[in-house]
Amino acid sequence: MYWHSMSIEETINELNASINSGLSGKEVKQRQQTYGLNQLEVKKGKSLFRKFLAQFADFMIIILICAAIISFIVSYIDGELDFVDPIIILLIIILNATLGVMQEAKAEKALEALKKMSAPTAHVLRSGKFEFIDSTELVPGDIILLETGYFVPADARLVSAMNLKVEEASLTGESHPVDKTAEVILAPDTNLGDRCNLVMATSTVTYGRGLAVVTATGMNTQVGHIARLIMQDETPMTPLQKRLAKTGKVLGIAAIIICIIIFILG
Repeated sequence: MYWHSMSIEETINELNASINSGLSGKEVKQRQQTYGLNQLEVKKGKSLFRKFLAQFADFMIIILICAAIISFIVSYIDGELDFVDPIIILLIIILNATLGVMQEAKAEKALEALKKMSAPTAHVLRSGKFEFIDSTELVPGDIILLETGYFVPADARLVSAMNLKVEEASLTGESHPVDKTAEVILAPDTNLGDRCNLVMATSTVTYGRGLAVVTATGMNTQVGHIARLIMQDETPMTPLQKRLAKTGKVLGIAAIIICIIIFILG
């Protein structure tokens, strides 16, 4: 949904929200059942040992291990006791696994950092009254108040803004606070950093105040999309990568079969 391309009235109607009274307790419960809690869903981390073992699940790594074992056996049978080649192969495999574990650890730390940036509380309009609540209880359609020093608790479309400036460096890389305005309607293809009528979760209000209607919570926010990308175990393979992987498997199997035949024939 291109919230930045919709007027305030259209946004309010789309979300079945109310600027004057906010959502009722009943509406909040219904929406929480639909959208869940306003928090980043981080997968439970595997143990260090399981992370290390997972690095050996790749087919090419298995082929290299087989090659190292065959090389050990051949060297031993020949009586040469020259294990340099298999040792080098195993060292490369272990190094690759270690780097993989380190990469996973970095991803987990990045996710924890994102969670720590989330606002602990939100100033929200519920049943005609403003109150502070745990930010995890927010739902799309909630009306939130933003003031200097507040963390933005969810992605939202501004309804009103008075000299509002928001720091969005964690999301857009913009080093200076960005001026925000409510009345403007932007083109659908407007860049994320230029959507001046929106505020996003984990950003900080540095000046002014504003009123906004929540448009996305939890993993549906912009920071949620970032968290989902970090959590992805694998990057989707391109057609070329798929062909190369398939070719590599065929060549690997052929190489193992040839090695076995040569070993049997002596």
